[in-house]
Amino acid sequence: MVKYRKRMMFGCIVLMLILLTACNPERQPFPSLPGSSKSSASEPIGEQLNYQITGVEPAAGQMQTTRKAMEQYGLSDWSLLSSSSAAMPAALERAINTQQPIVVTGWTPHWMFNKYDLKYLDDPKNIFGSGEEIHTVTRKNLKQDEPSAYAFLDRFFWTPEEMQEIMVTVQDGADPADAVKQWADAHPDRIKEWTDGIKPVSGKTIKLSYPAWDSEIVSTNLIAYILKEKLGYNVSMMQVEVGPMYVGLANGDTDAIVAAWLPTTHVEYWKQYKAKLDDLGPNMKGVRIGLVVPAYMNIDSIEDLATSSSGS
Repeated sequence: MVKYRKRMMFGCIVLMLILLTACNPERQPFPSLPGSSKSSASEPIGEQLNYQITGVEPAAGQMQTTRKAMEQYGLSDWSLLSSSSAAMPAALERAINTQQPIVVTGWTPHWMFNKYDLKYLDDPKNIFGSGEEIHTVTRKNLKQDEPSAYAFLDRFFWTPEEMQEIMVTVQDGADPADAVKQWADAHPDRIKEWTDGIKPVSGKTIKLSYPAWDSEIVSTNLIAYILKEKLGYNVSMMQVEVGPMYVGLANGDTDAIVAAWLPTTHVEYWKQYKAKLDDLGPNMKGVRIGLVVPAYMNIDSIEDLATSSSGS
């Protein structure tokens, strides 16, 4: 009988503990698994992000600039994750769909700024530079070898807004070649502005190279379309990493690029190869690179990555 009473008392104590736990939502009788709940806004932003910045291709110029920024802003505990120009927006989309914090290496023009509410983090040390431009660059002697192509490339200049029109069409599912044709058909005056008075050729070949950035895919496809359909060239396009793009151009293996981000993003490549290249000047102004976050994140500066305890 005594043993039975002891068992009953023990059972009652266990039952009371269970009921107390159930009535207290803040009490957690079992530890939660890592990643099983959303990041807490009370945690430092670095802890919320596991001290990670999501980047693009490791050889991209903006990755080099981001590493420099991390050093200058004292982000020694942070790491820069290499991915790709396609994987970075995918990671951004996943974070936004669940209202999670994320920091990515971004640039404009880019379709993700049309699709999502994003903001650049302020860069008070100006590591990412100001007044970035996209330049048209050719191999040496293209002007003498292919004057018609050179004249067109030298005239080519457009706006971020015009590029965005095509990028949105591509993002909606159109093939880049079809998207640039659609845009060219809708803007005959712009095409005439770039080609009027230039003598077409017959069957000569121009080789273009470009990195796998959405902006450069669009611009290079547009250039290729005009060279082929309006000026009579056979055009070959080669998608490469940024480093090989400059090497091929300097060696004369390709003829032109419309993808040189200067004076900041590609500065190291430009220093190394500029003696073997011709810079035709900007084909677009008002572009930008930097660290980008969703607008719902309560940080505004790169400095906040080291000091802020606020988050999404």
